[in-house]
Parts: sequence; structure tokens; C-alpha cells
Amino acid sequence: MIPRENIRNVAIVAHVDHGKTTLVDHLLRQAGTFRSNEHVAERVMDSNDLEREKGITILAKNTAVNYKGMQINIIDTPGHADFGGEVERGLRLVDGVILLVDAAEGPLPQTRFVLSKALAMGLKTVLVINKIDRQDARAKDVLDLVYSLYIDLGADEKQLEMPVLYTIARQGQASTDLDVPGKTLEPLYDAIINHIPPPPKSDETSLQLLVANLDYDDYVGRLAVGRVQAGRITANMPVAVCREGGKIQPGKIVKLYGFSGLKRVEIPDAGPGEIVSIAGIEEISIGDTLSDVEKPVPLPRITVDEPTMMMIFKVNDGPLAGKEGKFVTSRNLRERLYREAYRNVAVRVEDTETPDAFRVVGRGELALAVIIENMRREGYELTASNPEPITKEIDGQLHEPMELLFCDVPENSVGSVTERLGPRKGRMVDMGSLGSGRTRLQFRIPARGLIGFRSEFLTITRGEGIMSSQFDGFEPWFGYIPKRQNGAIVSDRLGDTVPYALFSIQERGALFVGAGATVYEGMIIGEHSHASELNVNCCREKKLTNIRASGRDENVILTPPREMGLEKALEWIADDELVEVTPKSIRMRKKALAVGERYRAERDRKREERAAE
Repeated sequence: MIPRENIRNVAIVAHVDHGKTTLVDHLLRQAGTFRSNEHVAERVMDSNDLEREKGITILAKNTAVNYKGMQINIIDTPGHADFGGEVERGLRLVDGVILLVDAAEGPLPQTRFVLSKALAMGLKTVLVINKIDRQDARAKDVLDLVYSLYIDLGADEKQLEMPVLYTIARQGQASTDLDVPGKTLEPLYDAIINHIPPPPKSDETSLQLLVANLDYDDYVGRLAVGRVQAGRITANMPVAVCREGGKIQPGKIVKLYGFSGLKRVEIPDAGPGEIVSIAGIEEISIGDTLSDVEKPVPLPRITVDEPTMMMIFKVNDGPLAGKEGKFVTSRNLRERLYREAYRNVAVRVEDTETPDAFRVVGRGELALAVIIENMRREGYELTASNPEPITKEIDGQLHEPMELLFCDVPENSVGSVTERLGPRKGRMVDMGSLGSGRTRLQFRIPARGLIGFRSEFLTITRGEGIMSSQFDGFEPWFGYIPKRQNGAIVSDRLGDTVPYALFSIQERGALFVGAGATVYEGMIIGEHSHASELNVNCCREKKLTNIRASGRDENVILTPPREMGLEKALEWIADDELVEVTPKSIRMRKKALAVGERYRAERDRKREERAAE
């Protein structure tokens, strides 16, 4: 058991891409976690395949280092707003935070979100201004902006008295003085030990441990990760599991693990303040409390902010269903979605009127896209609708979620970004120059107005723009927001695409499929140049005759098709369309596949509109 005074529990929080995981890499290296000859991958904490591909942290993970006889438990948290639930869970395990801010970009929406949560919980902060080697770094201005943010969030005097460090995380350097370059991260270790308090002493003597995360091990099964708030926990100890709704069930700790570097280490016992992993209780869930059998005292359950986006996940009922996936039935889909909700407190799953469709509610479209991507890699087939906002009725009036949108753009793109956000009901609330020919724009916009905007934003800023958003309350419904200017090019039959047919179709718009792709009636194969829908025969072959033509055959040259990944497809589809996801393919299709059904549905919709007028 480690003495309470020798423990420091700290979370690293920041906006996405500000360098949290890279800093943890060097904290681990300089603490001697790895052997001198050991090969260590970059961003070693991003262990998930999807995290490595996207270059972002999705799941909060914990590690531990020993420094000068102190055990420092570090929680690496995601920086993307869609994974805010992971951050809120991580903050329940710690007594302080390292707030990381980019020396050029300064505090951004997620910086405000995580800092407001940390200050509300009374956590102490160590401020780290990272990337001071950037050409456009403005560390002194950023420090003023961070102090303004603290004051704006209502920080008290004690919270404002924090150590400030200047780092280059990529090189493992930290310094307390901007003009004196650092050599190692020793100043950061010292700031954590001197400024972050040890875990508080509890008046309670019996065991209390709040489960903040779940893990899995092939040998011992489900693992519960939590922090010992009071008492002492040992291996083979009987415990009471305090569940939701006041239920109390008996359990037994089969194995007890502590953390050392990236490894789990079996330990005999643990005391207050230690972060441990427990095996042996299969039905445990996040928010449960492990307590004394004789005197069970539950801790307050973990709560996270309300989700804002919703999608319908449905069984794949297209003509190509079941050809690529292992899990294709509604039972498989239901079990997997409820397992996700069980593990992730920021996600809710609800049954709908139809038995093969499920409503999945999450923080944002990226969080929902990550669930779909993980499922398709596991062998699931499903269809997903376009993301929709979660609305509320307040005082008899319909309200919708709003987002605070920050755009860092080149000065010559300011007009086009403002112009594109106008029809999406975006209102500019602030505008300021960042220097180096860049401007920061701030908008308030309905959450549904941002669906599909990211790819458009990158196009109009020529890939040089940075955009990020944060949930900003509810406002009355803004009315109709146009989503997509162009219609879809839709296949009218089942078959394989032929270059001869595609050559004449590509003049009518941009294609999403190349030659030799299998298509079916109702499948979307491209984007039409006009607002209307276009039904085409993309399987038509050239008629061959034995009569020689006087002119030579026309050379068929196809433009390469536009690649539509999962996130792009979810953003692109309209209300009457779905994304079909299988382990090998991502296709877009109409909800009603037959041309006649779509025609009747459109006719009925227009009649209803005329009747309403």
C-alpha cells in the first residue's frame, strides 16, 4: 500500500491536437518506464487502431510513473468535444489537472469545456503552454488569454495561483522561464509534486471505490478501473456493489492490479488515493460503488452533460445484405449497441417502434461515427440515418441545441466562410486577428447547421482552416436549414457498373463509384449537378454489331470517383437517405429503393405541404 502523501493523481486536459499524448510519451520515457533498447511507438497511449489512424485520442487511459519516490498517476484524456464524457469520467479520478494550451492557437472551445469542469470540481491546475517553438507562437498573449478565461469561468484566487511552464512536448523539454530553454521535463514533474495536492484524507474508514472506467482482459474477464476514496481494498476480499437505484449486491475481488508505466501489476492491497483495476465482478458498470459488506455507503454516481445528436441504426435490408458481415440480425445489433451504452456513459440506446431499428443518442456525429466504425471492424452490417439534433420543449416552445463555433482561417477566406454560414443560421459573435495573416471568427449556430459543413469549410479555406465547436445551450427552433444544394444520381437496377455507361453519366455530376462496382436499385452512385434526383442505368453495355463503323470508337476515359468515407457519407446524406455499412464497403442508398415508391412518397410530401399552407 502506497502512503497517501506519496501519491499524485493528475489528468492532462486540452483541446484536440495541442500535444497531450505526445507530452505523456516523454513523461514516460524520462521517468525510465522503457528500457534503453526498447522500441516505443509514437503516441504510445493511443493504443486503439482507430486512434492511430485518425491521430486523435478517443478513450481516456491511465498510466503511472515513479519520480523521486512519488507515484504519479496520469490520465490522458481526449481533446475532441464529442468525447467529453471520457474527460468528465477521468476528472473523477484526480486531484489536479495539467492544462495544456497551444502557444499559437491559444485557448479553444474544448479548453474552456474541460477547464470549467475542473474548476467546478475544485481541482488545482498546472498551466503548460506547449509548442513554443512554432513560428507563429505568441506565448505571452496566450498566457493573458488563459488568465482571462480563468476569470471568465469564475476561478477563485487559489485557483489563479498556478505554476506556468513553457514546453516543447515533441522534444521533451520544459522550462519555467520563456527566455531560458528547457532541457528535460523535470520542472513539470516538480510542479506536479509541489502544486497538485495528495488525495484528501477521508473521514470514512470502510471501503469506498467509485468505478470510473471498464476494461477487459482475455484471462480474467471484465476489469473495473476506479480510485480508492476511503478504506483499504485487498485481493480475495468480499465487497458490496452499490448499483443504480439503490440496489446492493454481493461481490468478490478476485484480482487486484495497480499501474506501473503502461502495464498492469498485480498488488496485494491498495489504500486511499490509489487508482486500481479490479477483476472478479462481471456485472459491474460505470458509476457503481464498491463498499464494505457490513456497512455499504455509495458515492455519488458519475453524471455527464446531456447528448445533443441522434441517429437511427437499423438492420441492413438492402439487396446485398449478409454478403460481407458476420453479425447481420437485429438481435446481434441490439446486443452490441446496449453493450456500447453500458461501457460509455455519454451514449444512450433506445428501442423504436420497429424491432429492427434503434435510436442511438451521443455527443456529436464524430462520436457516433466512431461507434459505427468499431462495429464494422468487428464484422457487423447495419444502415445509419443522417444525424439529427435532440430537441426539447421549453415553455411550450420547441428548442434545439446550439453550438459555439470557432474558425481560424486565412484573412482572404473570412468572407466566404461567413457567407456559407449565413444560410445555416450562423450568427457571428466575435472576430479578431491572430497575426500572421490569420483571423479567428466565432459564431453561434444550431447544431444541425454544422452537419456537413466540415468538408465544405476545408474546401473554401483550401485546407488551411481550423474549426472546432462546443455545445452552448438551447434556443428556439430556427426553422428550415438547407442541407445540400445538389441532388443524387441513383442507380435504377441491380448489376455491375460498366465504363461505357459511366462515361455518359459523369457529365451529369460527380461519381462515387468506379467501373466494375456492384450496384442495386436505389443505391446512390454520385452527386447530380442540379438539385433534382437523377435515376440512371449504369450497367448499360454498348450494343455490338457485325457492321463496321466508318469512324473509330470513342475513347472512354473515366474521371476517378470521389472517395466517400464513413464520416463524409454521414454528412452528405439527406433525410430520405441512409448509409449502408459493412466490414468491406460503405454505400449510400435511398430509404425507399424502388423508383415508384420514391415518386409516391415525394408526391404525398408535396400534397401535405400544400395542405399545410
